[in-house]
Amino acid sequence: MRIVFIGTVEFSKKALEKIISVGGDVVSIFTLKESNFNSDFCDLSNIGKINNIPVFYCEDINSNDNVNRIKKLKPDIIFCFGWSSLLKKPILSIAPKGVVGFHPASLPANRGRHPLIWALILDLKVTASTFFFMDHEADSGDILSQEPILIDEHDDARSLYDKVIATALMQIEKFLPKLENDNYKRTKQDKKLANVWRKRGKKDGIIDWRMSAMAIKNLIRGLSKPYIGARFSHKNNEYIVWKAEFVENNIKNIEPGKVIGLENSDPIIKCGSDCIKLTEVEPTLIINTGEYL
Repeated sequence: MRIVFIGTVEFSKKALEKIISVGGDVVSIFTLKESNFNSDFCDLSNIGKINNIPVFYCEDINSNDNVNRIKKLKPDIIFCFGWSSLLKKPILSIAPKGVVGFHPASLPANRGRHPLIWALILDLKVTASTFFFMDHEADSGDILSQEPILIDEHDDARSLYDKVIATALMQIEKFLPKLENDNYKRTKQDKKLANVWRKRGKKDGIIDWRMSAMAIKNLIRGLSKPYIGARFSHKNNEYIVWKAEFVENNIKNIEPGKVIGLENSDPIIKCGSDCIKLTEVEPTLIINTGEYL
């Protein structure tokens, strides 16, 4: 089964390595040389060099040149894992078995952008690793494989990303031979159960101390590495918070944003309800009890 692989993030790299390791016949790789968009960007060219697989850098995967390249490769199937733009009909119609995409959410629920980030920010307890057959809409095609992933209170973006990778690699090992032997199952999505998450903007990462401490904690863990981090400004300087802890405090007459104490130099900030302790801030925040953020 001839495979064309499209991807450009850390997950793409792990998935491609798994496909190759279990004997998948990858005939070409399409990736980006650099990206200002993907914070988890990964150049896949080195995998191509190691395994003697042709690599093409492409800004527009839907260009006529790339469509013609893929046609000449005569793929039986195309895998598109970790690509920020939709594939258009000319590419979707090339491979007889279609194009398999990936979305780390419980499709048909939670289609759209930034699924790992939103799952943590919204304090979901369960998400999923979903492979599906791509069509002209985003994340709406028939499901090939889906496995649930539990989210615990200690998960952040890094640990959840790693859970998704581990689950997805096991799925690939199971469904790849089924695709080769044409004994796989396609499950249609129920559109009535679908919702679409919007694209996250820079303002979504700004900490507002009037939010509840739990909401701020979820924002921080959702935007932690490998993403860009939740931010706040103090005395004309911008700070990134990578880690924080919830601190119960229901005193009503303390204004949000006030530093009510320090614990091992970590400031404890009063929020709209309760408090948050900032345990990893970049650059180092020097502040005293009684000051305000």
